[in-house]
Amino acid sequence: MGKARTHVDERLSLGGFIDEAATARVSLDEKGTVTGWNAGAERLLGYGAAEMVGRGGAVLLADGFPTGTESAGIESAGIESAGTSAEEFIRSLATLPRWNGRMALRHRDGRRVEVPVLAHHRTLVTGKTDWLMVSPLTGTGPEPEDDRLTGWSFAQTPCCTMALYDAGLRLRRANGDMERAIALTEGEMRGLRVSEIVVHADSDKTERAMARVLETGEPQYLENYLRVEGESREHAWSCYLAPLGDEDGRTHGVVLSAHDITQQYGARQRLQLINTASTRIGTTLDVRLTAQELADVAVPAVADFVAVDLLVSLDDGHEPAFGSWSRTPRDAMQLRRVAHQSVHENVPEAAVGLGETDVHPAGSPFAQCLATGRAALYPLSGPAFAAWAARNARRAARIQAFGFHSVMLVPLRARGAILGMAAFVRHQRPEPFERDDLLLAEEITARAAVCVDNARRYTRERATAVTLQRSLLPQRLPRQSALEVAHRYLPADGTAGVGGDWFDVIPLSGARVALVVGDVVGHGIHASATMGRLRTAVRTLADVDLPPDELLTHLDDLVAHLADSDASDTLDHNGDLGHHGEFGATCLYAVYDPVARRCTLAGAGHPARAVVTTDGTVHLLPMPTGLPLGLGGLPFEATEIDVPEGTLLVLYTNGLIEARGPGSDSGPDRLGQVLAQPAVSLDALCDTVLGAMLSGRPTDDIALLVARTRALDADHVAALDVPADPAMVAGARRFAADRLGEWGLDEAAYVTELVVSELVTNAIRHAEPPVQLRLILDRTLICEVSDAGSTAPHLRRARTYDEGGRGLMLVAQLTQAWGTRHTALGKTIWAQQALPAP
Repeated sequence: MGKARTHVDERLSLGGFIDEAATARVSLDEKGTVTGWNAGAERLLGYGAAEMVGRGGAVLLADGFPTGTESAGIESAGIESAGTSAEEFIRSLATLPRWNGRMALRHRDGRRVEVPVLAHHRTLVTGKTDWLMVSPLTGTGPEPEDDRLTGWSFAQTPCCTMALYDAGLRLRRANGDMERAIALTEGEMRGLRVSEIVVHADSDKTERAMARVLETGEPQYLENYLRVEGESREHAWSCYLAPLGDEDGRTHGVVLSAHDITQQYGARQRLQLINTASTRIGTTLDVRLTAQELADVAVPAVADFVAVDLLVSLDDGHEPAFGSWSRTPRDAMQLRRVAHQSVHENVPEAAVGLGETDVHPAGSPFAQCLATGRAALYPLSGPAFAAWAARNARRAARIQAFGFHSVMLVPLRARGAILGMAAFVRHQRPEPFERDDLLLAEEITARAAVCVDNARRYTRERATAVTLQRSLLPQRLPRQSALEVAHRYLPADGTAGVGGDWFDVIPLSGARVALVVGDVVGHGIHASATMGRLRTAVRTLADVDLPPDELLTHLDDLVAHLADSDASDTLDHNGDLGHHGEFGATCLYAVYDPVARRCTLAGAGHPARAVVTTDGTVHLLPMPTGLPLGLGGLPFEATEIDVPEGTLLVLYTNGLIEARGPGSDSGPDRLGQVLAQPAVSLDALCDTVLGAMLSGRPTDDIALLVARTRALDADHVAALDVPADPAMVAGARRFAADRLGEWGLDEAAYVTELVVSELVTNAIRHAEPPVQLRLILDRTLICEVSDAGSTAPHLRRARTYDEGGRGLMLVAQLTQAWGTRHTALGKTIWAQQALPAP
């Protein structure tokens, strides 16, 4: 409809239609002075405008000021009766927007005239307020023409569908709009019930509502859905049912008034679908599940079949293309089906299976939409789709079998990049897609595209973090004889992100072994990188052979330093901190000595440790937990325990005992019950523990380290106390040679005697007694010399004519490794030799 019909012509004069003198119109200012007087007022009271304008209106009253009726919802102004002054009367009306009532006025000839008056309190364009008082002079009573107008208005009203039903719910009258909607005349419908005129599920609902109107006399409101004759889709109708009653209040029938609200209903449904899409799409960070959520939301609300395909190039982690490739695509597009949904079970319409690729040649509708980046609406009968479908016999058969007739193609675009394509198809619903459907599909696809891109980016970053994390964790455990070790590591599920849990097994001097478990605060690449830095630091400090409590003290200083340096390094251009957030970690460090059969442990905010004795008894080690790393302030304490051979040491991170979440059985208690059960191997025990402690994918990383202790008995250890006399060096060499002979290592005797000679000589000359020599036969031959001194030796380069200073250099050249470790009573110098080949 054009503008000529939708706008009133302001040049059109009303003079040919309206008799201005048929209404008496008078205006008064706030003081009651007449400011306007029309011909109707002169006709009513006989005064001309020249006589009344400027005079007080009170002179026209025959019986003083009357009592009136105010506007609906306005409280009474407290108007009393005749005798009230004009000023009081006006003031009493000042708060009202409108007043109406009957007034007794005095005609110019002296007679009394009683008329109805409607007074409007209005604001003029000048900002002043006044009163407009009107009184009708004609048309105040019923006229013969009224009945005809009433009948015509009912039958010819174009704004709604109307029908009258009697007390038996039988139709008596129907207007033209209803006749057009039902495609039946009033005469063809008269005497029938609603359910007999329209066979529809909503007909019974309408009749029940009409019965309630007859029973209660109260109107009813409902929404119905009905297909208009000649149209393929159903229309939504807003129906109002009102009672028709007599003066005594008896209901004799029902009037039905219905408005077609199809457009409003459609808009409401689209808004509801968009809202649903915002809550149902993107609930996970999985690309395929997110794409499936898009398909699930759109079927059947928008389409009967939906397919979501992503570019094959995204499989290799390549970034999607930004913008559109070309207005005229020259290359075929390869897409991979990641999700589809249908109104039919098992999606029989799909010509491409999940995970399969589909190639769309240049010029095809799919390639064209991807190239331009624009959504498009196609009829399946069009030449473009017909040619594309004909290239694939399987697809052509599906289209024909299910009767595809309308399709929308919408590119998945996020952050300016195109990720793939969503296809919406109708075959069961007869109506084709419209422009509003395309806009709706674009809206929900745009939301889904952002979620798919988020999932894609997260998956890529998580894969990077997992790769980094696994590369930083031990790839295989070192060979050593002190412990039999099994381990498990489980990263958190996709929503939590990769964490910073780690474990390690570190061989130490003297056949000892260190066990480490730790947990970095936070998740993601930063947590993994921090874990790698801490693991490297622990290995470096362990190489220095620091006791557990001292090692954690140095590690605590390192974490505090890293937190300070990272905070300064991640300041953005506004001087605000970056996204790393809190920096901290927990750690448990344990050293097992297979000769002494003792274990020394120290923890930094890490309470997770258990010991299982050979009889199956499970103990939680009673040791100080300590503060997490990075807080500083309090020293760490070490705990020593005797560990018989065959004891299990179980170390783990908190993710294991917190896996079932709050409200579940106590994690440590449940773990104790599992560890008390016999297992065929340590690997089997690890699997049993994880199976019992987890109810699904863990929400936090889990590191589990299980070690069974072994012991080096007297046959593998030899010790000699050496008096602080240089003459005793020869005896130490003989002791070493004899012991190597007993062990069948005569080939190593020469080097061992030389090492023993140099280390014992240094201890006697430069250290403090007592001095002890100890030989340990393990995977290597270990020679240790202990003394009470605290000064550690160091390598130096002797000059040509120096008589000494070459001993440690010889030891370093003749052995695999050597070093110093400090103890509570002094220090130990050790050297490690490879065993001769058997």
